[in-house]
This record gives sequence, structure tokens and C-alpha cells, in this order.
Amino acid sequence: MDDALARAGYRDVAPEEGGGAARGWWDANAEEYLAEHGDFLGPDDFVWCPEGLREQDAHLLGDVRGATVLEVGAGAAQCSRWLAAAGARAVATDVSGGMLAAGAAYDARRGSSTPMVQADARHLPFADTSFDVAFTAFGALPFVPDAGRVHAEVARVLRPGGRWVFAVTHPVRWAFPDDPGTGGLTAARSYFDRRPYVEEAADGRVLYAEYHRTLGDHVRELTGAGFVLDDLVEPPWPAGHERVWGGWGPVRGALLPGTAVFVTRRAG
Repeated sequence: MDDALARAGYRDVAPEEGGGAARGWWDANAEEYLAEHGDFLGPDDFVWCPEGLREQDAHLLGDVRGATVLEVGAGAAQCSRWLAAAGARAVATDVSGGMLAAGAAYDARRGSSTPMVQADARHLPFADTSFDVAFTAFGALPFVPDAGRVHAEVARVLRPGGRWVFAVTHPVRWAFPDDPGTGGLTAARSYFDRRPYVEEAADGRVLYAEYHRTLGDHVRELTGAGFVLDDLVEPPWPAGHERVWGGWGPVRGALLPGTAVFVTRRAG
């Protein structure tokens, strides 16, 4: 089959098509992604977002020493590697075998051994109440049509009171073109248009799908899964940070938020 990109745009697709595309896309693009961003992310650093907010400074997970921590949509498990050095018992999960293979290569070069499990975030292979903390930095949630199922699974595996922290593209960004320069400063579509961004092959197969949720959607999905929202962090663009990452960069970052980090805890 020819997986060359033929069409891209905002349109509705069947949930199973859109939700099933992430594994193949990340398998195919893991090497290119890490070649482009690996120096910024590092093999064992915990970077929340393109703005460069790091867990060592933000402490959004709290004190992780001795805690069991689940990383959802871990990519090459850079954050889990950092957490292990900080004293946590971290387990990294990702739907993409290609990204986890890259993580294994990092471990081989470093002489480390990071627990990694290939799993769909909507079907986590762990026992109930087995983790103290869970998090994801741009993993899983943007790539499924049913993010509520991810929240429900995380709630199931978290102990009562456990933190669930996740970073996503700031919802307001979806009203603007994905342009890091001045072309990305004029709204071009409705913030309330929830059709996903979809890339297709010539035969109509969905190669990539990314889903928009408003701030209200995120809150409703969280509370529906039994979480309490403690904080919403909107990292500002740091002075002197010149790196462009997709639609993120200093021009647009000076005026518009690029990332939203939800800090929540399981009720009860």
C-alpha cells in the first residue's frame, strides 16, 4: 500500500479509522521525529512542552521519590528515565513499537533499563490502584477520538488522591493556522469546530488524525472520569528561547498560549 500523503484538512472520520492511525504513523516517523527533536528532549530529560518547561523546575508531579509513576504516550521514555534518576519507580507505555524501540536504543547506549510496555492508553494492562502518579507530555490524548476512555483508564489504575497531569496543545491554538510566524496570528477557523485534523493516502486511508477539544471539553471529560482539577498551567514563551517546533516559536509564543498542562487528582 502507498502511504504517501495525498490530502490533509479538517474533516470527520470514523472513530476506528482516526483512533487507529496513531500506531502506524508514529512507527513510521519515530526516527525522523527524534532526529529533529531529540537534542531538545534529551535521552533522559523531562520536558513538558515546546516552551521548554521542565519538571525539575515546575514540580507538577510533586515529590516522586519512592512513588510508582505511569507515563502514558511515553515516546522513547525520556521522562521516565529522568524520573527513575529522581527516585521514582516509573513505567513507560506507548502504542508505538517504533518509539519504544528508540527508547530501548537510548537504554542500550546509556546502560540503563527503563520498564517499557506497548499499550493503547485506552486499555492499560495494569491492575486497579497500582500507581501513585500518572502523566503524559503530549501523548495519547490528542490522537484518539475518545479521550474520556484514557481518563477513565488512568483513574482505574491510580490510587485515590493520585495525580494525573497531562500536557496538550492549548485549545485556543486550533482557531489559528499552524504557523509559528505572523501567519499564525489571525484566526482562520472556529474554536468550536471539533472536526479532527486528518491526513489521508490517495486511497482514502487515514494516515494521521489529531483531535481538538475545547477547554470545557477537557474539564467535562476529566470530571466525568472522577478527577478534580487543581491547576491549569499555561507556560509563557521564555525570553531568549528561539527554537521553532512546528507551530510553536517565539513570534507566536509572545502573543498566544501554545500549551495547556492540566494538573488533576483522582477524587476519593
